[in-house]
Amino acid sequence: MKLSINLFKTLNGVSQAPGGPDEDTRGGFTDGGWLFTVWDTGCEQAANRWFTQGDALLLGRTTYDIFAGYWPQVTDPDNDVATFLNTAHKYVVTSRPVDGPWADTTSALGDRFLEDITELKASGEDKELQVHGSIQLARTLHEAGLVDTYRFLIAPVTVGPGAGLFDGSGPSYKMNVQHGVVTDNGVFDVEMTPEQMVITQMPTVRDGKDVVEEV
Repeated sequence: MKLSINLFKTLNGVSQAPGGPDEDTRGGFTDGGWLFTVWDTGCEQAANRWFTQGDALLLGRTTYDIFAGYWPQVTDPDNDVATFLNTAHKYVVTSRPVDGPWADTTSALGDRFLEDITELKASGEDKELQVHGSIQLARTLHEAGLVDTYRFLIAPVTVGPGAGLFDGSGPSYKMNVQHGVVTDNGVFDVEMTPEQMVITQMPTVRDGKDVVEEV
C-alpha cells in the first residue's frame, strides 16, 4: 500500500486552516480561509483527482473531527469527494474513543501508529492510503521517510505564522514531478515522488567560463 500526503499550502509553506477562519486557530493563527481567496475550477478538479486515487484515509484527530462534522451532511450522490470520505475506511491517530457518524468505518491507531502504518504499507496491496490535512501527522510521516507521494495545491498567497509540513527536520529528497499545472488563479497543482538526494553536479570556472560539471 502506498502512502500519500495531500495538502493545500501557501507560498510561505503554511497548511493550517485553508478552509475557514475558525477551522484551526491553534497558535493564534488568524488567517484561516486563505485558500478560498484563489479557489477556482482548476483547484476543484485537482482535489477531485486526488480523492479518485485513494482507497483509505489516514487522519490526525483534529482533521478527523473537522471532516466528520462536515462531510456526513453532504448527501449529494453526485459529489464524489463526499461519497469517498463518507464510505472509505478511515484510520485515525488518537488516544480517545472514536464515535459519531463515521464510527463504523474508522479504526483508531494508538501510540505505535508508525509501526501500524509501516505494516499497512508492507501489506502488498496495490492501494493508496491518503493523508489529508493532519499537518502534525503528515510532518511525522515525512520525517520518518514513509511517504511515497506528495500532492500539493500551492496558493499564491502569504499568511502569518502557521503550521506547515516542512517546519521540522526530515530526509533530504530530490522530488520527481509526476504532474504539474497552474490553475487560472495561479494555484500550482503538483504531484511528486521522492528519491534520496545525491549531489552529482556543481558549478565551477573552467578556462574562464562558468560551467556545471559532474562530481
